Amino acid sequence: IAKEYQNEEDSLGGSHVMVCDINKKMLKVGKPKALAQGYRAELTWVLGDDEELPFDDDKFDIYTIAFGMWNVTHIDQALQEAHRVLKPGGRFLCLEVSQVNNPLISRLYDLYSFQVIPVLGEVIAGDWKSYQYLVESIRRFLSQEEFKEMIEDAGFHKVTYESLTSGIVAIHSAFKL
Repeated sequence: IAKEYQNEEDSLGGSHVMVCDINKKMLKVGKPKALAQGYRAELTWVLGDDEELPFDDDKFDIYTIAFGMWNVTHIDQALQEAHRVLKPGGRFLCLEVSQVNNPLISRLYDLYSFQVIPVLGEVIAGDWKSYQYLVESIRRFLSQEEFKEMIEDAGFHKVTYESLTSGIVAIHSAFKL
């Protein structure tokens, strides 16, 4: 094993992570949390837009995003940018909201989403409307198959997905070849 992977101070095993978000406040919240968990030099914090990433072509081995694509205005453009910044052989991984594939669970999930989440938003944050919008916008996101097709259209290969929690979320995986 290479010596750099044995260095206890380097908790990511020689890796370097670029944390990119369009929201400066999110970066300001995330950075101290990462530092508190012991991540130091391995992370770089970048203000940037998924639809126009501030990185060179063929730069990254892995591109991950979690619960971000459903909130992007132009999903196709964000996927093309993900493809652009990945090196050949690079992997795209996306944990995203999805569509429930079990009718009973779908009804329960709708009940919880539309009757409980906005109420919690009102009680905790004093903001019913934002949480109602959140639920509605999540429901408008693509099905697993529709999102898979968009990933393929962006130029990715070996596109797969795994539905979790009966389809409430799914992990999509693809490669730039």
